[in-house]
Amino acid sequence: MIPAPVAAARSIRSAVEQMNKVFYIGTVGITRELEELLLDRGVILFRFRSIGTMRYRAEDSPDLLILEKAQSREPSFREFLAKFRETPKIVISDNPSFSGISVWLKSELVCPLYAPAAKEFAFALKKILHEKELITENRTLRHRLEITRKELDFFEEVSKTLTSAVELNEVLGTIMKKAKPLIKAEAWSILLLDEETGELIFEKTAGKKEGRKKIKKERLKRGEGIAGWVAQEQIPVVVPDVSKDPRFSNRIDKETDFRTKSIMCVPIMNKGVILGVLEVVNKTTSDPFTKEDLDLVLRIVDHAAIAIERSALYQKMTEMSITDDLTKLFNTRYLNRSLDLEISRATRHHTSLSLIFMDVDHFKLINDNYGHLVGSKLLVEMGQLLLKSLRTVDIVARYGGDEFVMVLPQTAPKNASQIAERIRRSIEHNVFLKRDGYSFKMTASFGVASYPESAKSKEELLKLADDAMYRVKNQTRNGVYAIV
Repeated sequence: MIPAPVAAARSIRSAVEQMNKVFYIGTVGITRELEELLLDRGVILFRFRSIGTMRYRAEDSPDLLILEKAQSREPSFREFLAKFRETPKIVISDNPSFSGISVWLKSELVCPLYAPAAKEFAFALKKILHEKELITENRTLRHRLEITRKELDFFEEVSKTLTSAVELNEVLGTIMKKAKPLIKAEAWSILLLDEETGELIFEKTAGKKEGRKKIKKERLKRGEGIAGWVAQEQIPVVVPDVSKDPRFSNRIDKETDFRTKSIMCVPIMNKGVILGVLEVVNKTTSDPFTKEDLDLVLRIVDHAAIAIERSALYQKMTEMSITDDLTKLFNTRYLNRSLDLEISRATRHHTSLSLIFMDVDHFKLINDNYGHLVGSKLLVEMGQLLLKSLRTVDIVARYGGDEFVMVLPQTAPKNASQIAERIRRSIEHNVFLKRDGYSFKMTASFGVASYPESAKSKEELLKLADDAMYRVKNQTRNGVYAIV
């Protein structure tokens, strides 16, 4: 029996207050004084005659196990030790030499006692509970250390990418690849805000389910779905069960055959400006996303914001170097670079490359009569008309003033002449600046040349097309002349 004099009760109480549930396994039992002490402190005491009976009747999460040494002879003893490896255990021995107790000591959190007095029992109880706290704290610290190590690895890798790469897709890919080991999730998405439309675009997606990749370049309106709500309110959110959240929209799931169960969304901000949303979908374990997960994602987002802002700035600088400030068409720098590339490709594949030079007829009259601002607006509208009239593989550049150049890869001279004629008619029939209250009718002169049919180099191709255009300009205007 375990004696427990009233004099030792106070020394036990502080330890007992840490417990809610105690299992006693054995045939002798504990003293009435100790039992009353446990019950008075709100502890629920379960009694079992053997390990075997406890397996079928007991709940599986005791705070303390009190056992008689003889229980080590039970057939299910080793299974019992494995199951309750992290549960504190006080083993009562009937032999002062503790013979046969060594099998217990192979398990963690075991304190053997021989006919202990209450004070001795209290000391053992405090000791083993403190040991349990230390083990738990040590495990938590190891877990945090591992997370910190992975975070440092993540930040180091992303920092390297930021200093060596400027392409947004590459930077975002690195962020998502290095973030996946930190938070176990089925899918990740980075949605960027389109400044012109205010919509969110799925810029980068990743996940173990291939169907999730289909959502790239899909769009969400501000306020649509949980990601849209986060972009609108600029507040991070964790939703354990999307089926119970009225903000959730399953439109993307229907398009991709992907089932969203839980979601974590964080706004990507820089200097108070919303850049996009980082979306983490479906934790791979059955557990919901936690505050620890959210805190980690918030730290990741800081690096994502830097990457996006830096890439956007680089992209703007790049666009400024190859595009015309007014029309946003390509400039002559890009035209020359692309002509070198296209001529090389045409030579390699034995195809034709055609060039169209275009000059707007009587454009000077617009500037003289209505001002340069109106003339500039007309050129912008003219550039948009040219873009709509050509293929996506074709290149449209502003050559200077009211002159435009169109590069048509894999286009024979005859087809290029037909395209130029079609554009000429489109301009002739179009009403320009109608929304601004002017309704101008304009025409243009076109010159066409092709490589290798009429020109043998880039310089000759540009000169021949330019000469052909001026031939129309100096004669009839509003026409097409092709050098074949």
